[in-house]
Amino acid sequence: MNQQHDDERTRIREAMDRLLAGQATVSNGGLTASALAVEAGVHRMALLKRHVDLKNEFYQRVRTETHQVPEPEKRLRETVAKLKKTLDNKEKELKELRQLVTNLTLANAVLTQQQSTPPPSPDLTAAENVIPFRPLNS
Repeated sequence: MNQQHDDERTRIREAMDRLLAGQATVSNGGLTASALAVEAGVHRMALLKRHVDLKNEFYQRVRTETHQVPEPEKRLRETVAKLKKTLDNKEKELKELRQLVTNLTLANAVLTQQQSTPPPSPDLTAAENVIPFRPLNS
């Protein structure tokens, strides 16, 4: 490792200590990788690419020392909860659509059967099939 790399790691560790102590000097004091990078004076991508172990160490320390869930994990949990709700809604909608398909298939079968059924025999007249209603004023 070169001197610049070691210097970055030292600054990141010092920034970790400041953030966890609530004594941020440069950043907004958030317990995020972005705030850690700002506090340490390193580019965020340097923290995320070259110093992944320190980023993971920071999040582990956030969990153990502050008994908080890191912000990225909170956002992921919220996203997972929203996706589960969406999935439940889609499953409910799919179940309703399947029931509708079944009902429409049955209705189609009934209509097809009615069309293929021969008309009633001519010896039955309409008068034999009709039962008159009594007049309302009787």
